[in-house]
Amino acid sequence: MALEPHVYGASDRPPRGDYARAAADYTCEQAYQLYTPADHETYRRLYQRQAMLLPRLACDEFMAALPRLGVCERIPRFEEINQRLYSATGWEIVGVPGLIPEVAFFSLLANRRFPVTDWIRRPEEFDYIVEPDVFHDLFGHVPLLFDPVFADHMQAYGAGGLKAHRLGACEQLSRLYWYTIEFGLIRQKDGLRAYGAGILSSSGELHHAIHSVDTQRLPLDIVRAMRTRYKIDSYQKTYFVIDSFQQLFDLTAPDFTPIYEQLKGMPGSGLPT
Repeated sequence: MALEPHVYGASDRPPRGDYARAAADYTCEQAYQLYTPADHETYRRLYQRQAMLLPRLACDEFMAALPRLGVCERIPRFEEINQRLYSATGWEIVGVPGLIPEVAFFSLLANRRFPVTDWIRRPEEFDYIVEPDVFHDLFGHVPLLFDPVFADHMQAYGAGGLKAHRLGACEQLSRLYWYTIEFGLIRQKDGLRAYGAGILSSSGELHHAIHSVDTQRLPLDIVRAMRTRYKIDSYQKTYFVIDSFQQLFDLTAPDFTPIYEQLKGMPGSGLPT
């Protein structure tokens, strides 16, 4: 029986991806031979455009690690990236057909395996795509896995996610992931910068997150982030800011069980009383 796709957040569009290819843990082969010349050209154009936008908008750690993805004129082979990534931080990337359930996602992270969607967007989705594709996952997420502190945080997040599942608090931890790993901002000596993959891989949101006057930019507050709902198909109205990856690691290191208890019954928490 084929595995079922999964949806996070709120969106009117059904998920896509060939889940019949996936193993029980939702991983699959990259199927590199299925990419067309047009697919590789889409990746090249996306990479070229985004790389030009990054200076003074992306954090220093991301800028330093981006070249370690390797080739930019075609979709990289996952095994080529893994040779460099594993030697740097002990992580590897694995293919998935699209969005996957929380437990499968957390389990992969806890074992230092990052799931990367293996299909790429269609030409009409060049400027914006609702779901993560191979460009979003590779360009947005993977470079920071070369950073030791960030890489350790991601593994700890996966382990914490498995505990959250046991406590019925996956929704709250997923919101924290959204407002940090996907749409987080970091304050550097020379100004505000993006480290969230959803910002770094989006041409429009990159400028919006840093410069728009119509958004809130708040110091990261774990409880507030866990209470703040989000949509996956529009720019964010609220961003949370950290001062360093070490601060992010330290803020998320304590046991969240008391926080989940605190959130029970709070408006917008999603936790039962």
